[in-house]
Amino acid sequence: MDEVMIKFFSLLFLCFTLLSGDDKSFEKIFKDFNINGTLVVTTLKSDELYVYNLKRADKRFCSASTFKIPHTLIVLNENLITSKNDIIKWDGVKRGYDLWNKDQTLQSAISVSCVWCYKQFTHKMSKEKYTDYLLKFNYGNKTVGKDKSSFWLNGNLKISAFEQIDFLKKLYNENLPISKKNISIVKAIITVDKNDKYELKAKSGWDGAIGWYVGYVKTNNKVYFFSLNGDIKREKLKLRKEIVYKALKSKNIL
Repeated sequence: MDEVMIKFFSLLFLCFTLLSGDDKSFEKIFKDFNINGTLVVTTLKSDELYVYNLKRADKRFCSASTFKIPHTLIVLNENLITSKNDIIKWDGVKRGYDLWNKDQTLQSAISVSCVWCYKQFTHKMSKEKYTDYLLKFNYGNKTVGKDKSSFWLNGNLKISAFEQIDFLKKLYNENLPISKKNISIVKAIITVDKNDKYELKAKSGWDGAIGWYVGYVKTNNKVYFFSLNGDIKREKLKLRKEIVYKALKSKNIL
């Protein structure tokens, strides 16, 4: 089968999937957890596609801390920090989350989603520079707004579930205007689960109302990308990851 025919059948599969409505196993998971949201799971070549709540999957929401993935690429590319172990000096301000109240590294800043670390980087970059990167990455609505210190948190920067996956594919393929070395650093620090069957990389996000869990999982056979967002309260934040894992298991990916 030549490449043209492969692309044709892949497109035909995607059209059938989208026209056939919500994925039933995903639908049950969301209903069991009583969460209003969306989840997209697809392969690198999009020869498999599973979607719950298609209309919402195409709607943009505040990027929240999922932006820490491209943000880390940016600060590395600008040499504001050079490795995952460089120290980000704590400013001494006590915040409500104890794990933030100390010196950080890129690795720890991603792991505990340290907001002040990334706000600190914004003092060293112009709004125009951020906009330039967003355009190069083709990231969401590519909007910084007036306040460069929190544009990914205050709702200026918005992105859809499908757009999250588009960006993650570029990250995986190293198809971004960033060095392979720096992309490798980011891939390493977003690794949250690794065993002999799969390696899963992900980043959560929450703006106080919308919760995200985005990333990809590399199995022995394929790479699957996932993007979840939902209306989630603080006490249910753990469900972001739980829903994704349960959905991936329902497709025998994990």
